Amino acid sequence: MPSDEVLFAEVAGLPVRFLPRHGRGHRVPPSDINYRANIDVMKRAGVTDLVSISACGSLKAEYAPGHFVLVDQFIDRTFAREKSFFGPGLVAHVSVADPVSPALCDQIAKAAHGEQISMTRGGTYLVMEGPQFSTRAESNLYRSWGCDVIGMTNMPEAKLAREAEICYATVAMVTDYDCWHEDHAEVDVASVIRVLKENVVKAQRLVTRLATEFPRQHPKCPVGSDRALDVAIITPPEARDPGMVAKLDAVAGRVLKA
Repeated sequence: MPSDEVLFAEVAGLPVRFLPRHGRGHRVPPSDINYRANIDVMKRAGVTDLVSISACGSLKAEYAPGHFVLVDQFIDRTFAREKSFFGPGLVAHVSVADPVSPALCDQIAKAAHGEQISMTRGGTYLVMEGPQFSTRAESNLYRSWGCDVIGMTNMPEAKLAREAEICYATVAMVTDYDCWHEDHAEVDVASVIRVLKENVVKAQRLVTRLATEFPRQHPKCPVGSDRALDVAIITPPEARDPGMVAKLDAVAGRVLKA
């Protein structure tokens, strides 16, 4: 089951779907989110482009609480989550060298500019398992790797979106400095929620502008997000598990039916 029911809406004539990944009321912790079910239900709901709005911590002094980062890379440090729709009986290997769709990012950046929202284009998101925040040693390690922000929710979400041939992008909303910052107190939930509420208003404006200006004729993804399975499935048709084929009717139906 996905995290919650999908909200079906329309903005300026564009069909829009919304799914709170933690469930309404924030009941599902990061490691227990059924990322596969969430992506599957969005695919079934007709989603072609997925914008992940994510609270995160800052690993750089210049990204203060309230700043938005339109990330283009991820480092996946999660270990307790199902990371693929595929497996025994139906094997596939998709490329996630470029995990976000640049065309979708172009539209998001344009919307942010139109709403005068402070946003940095490009950056690396370190995805940790959680639910605990980092140790100071971990935080400094991730900074030494050149990471920009840190959070708990965007993997395996981005990988699964690629397997489902959905164009994907992340708007990382900085709520706090991670614990590396000596001039700021350690991360605490109260301070995170305070900034998060302020960010929500900006995120709503951003999404509304994005939907209003979004192209009604969907262009091809420059990095092939929408055709990722063309060269990914390695199991020949005669060797495929019928149960797996049936389960992936939405995620991989375009290729499996062909």
